[in-house]
Amino acid sequence: MSQNTGASYAAAGVDIEAGDRAVELMKEWVKKTRRPEVLGGLGGFAGLFDASALKKYERPLLASATDGVGTKVDIARRMGVYDTIGHDLVAMVMDDIVVCGAEPLFMTDYICVGKVHPERVAAIVKGIAEGCVLAGCALIGGETAEHPGLLGPDDFDVAGAGTGAVEADRLLGPDRIRTGDAVIAMASSGLHSNGYSLVRHVLLDRARLALDGRIDELGRTLGEELLEPTKIYSLDCLALIRTAEVHAFSHVTGGGLAANLARVIPDGLHATVDRSTWAPGPVFDLVGRTGAVERLELEKTLNMGVGMIAIVPQESVDVALTTLADRDVDAWVAGEITDRGEHGTGATLVGDYAK
Repeated sequence: MSQNTGASYAAAGVDIEAGDRAVELMKEWVKKTRRPEVLGGLGGFAGLFDASALKKYERPLLASATDGVGTKVDIARRMGVYDTIGHDLVAMVMDDIVVCGAEPLFMTDYICVGKVHPERVAAIVKGIAEGCVLAGCALIGGETAEHPGLLGPDDFDVAGAGTGAVEADRLLGPDRIRTGDAVIAMASSGLHSNGYSLVRHVLLDRARLALDGRIDELGRTLGEELLEPTKIYSLDCLALIRTAEVHAFSHVTGGGLAANLARVIPDGLHATVDRSTWAPGPVFDLVGRTGAVERLELEKTLNMGVGMIAIVPQESVDVALTTLADRDVDAWVAGEITDRGEHGTGATLVGDYAK
């Protein structure tokens, strides 16, 4: 006589106990991001942030952004290293928020997995929490979702959303930019978290390079280079606002330097950036040379060594560079703002990269 067994959530592939353990493991890391305005603890249905903190503003504007890490998560999965991509996530979200001059306040994350491995999820959250500390914001909540059948047991993705605040009359952007302003470039830490579909296609799929193989020109393994965390500029940008007059920032992400810089250039003006003012790191040459990728295509896809741009009046250049140097940010004058001229409104890269 046969006996039927009823269906269950666990039989369908969802392990609630593993999810609970993941939450317990991540709590210590989330605590490190706590700001005085945060109410309650991890585990509630919603994260709480005391909005009375905004009373110090005359007219507070809330800035919000959301993003993910992209296909860089595939490198993390292949290498079994999960505690760095959280830095990438925070950078993608909070460095977008600081562009308008807003102070990052809080962030939430979303981690989607095929199967919950508690230690793995906790490692991802550890990286996010460390990134939040570097950005000066709180991690007030999130969600870990298990999607068996849609994702493989080792597959995962991460995304996040953040909120910041800025005084209305201190909002940065195109309206402040003037002819003669200087374009200050801040060095990236590497590829950051954009263009990995091209990077993976060139280096892993076509060239068949091993992630654990040492690349002499990089001074480390390919995998270590590809997982280098995105630099988080939020507190550096806020420090710059406090010490120098800043007209605008541009976060160099997908689309490259020229396209992202063009997003903050007002009608009638143009940004000219001189490639000869810096030498892109060796990883950019590795991708271009290995894949025979033309320079224009590289520049449309990768940051080419510049992760953030500040546009400041000429009289603020010295104090801006000093402020960034004091914070160990490699920065230099890379160009200037001119009338539209023959190039039209937007941004153009000229010259050749330094060697």
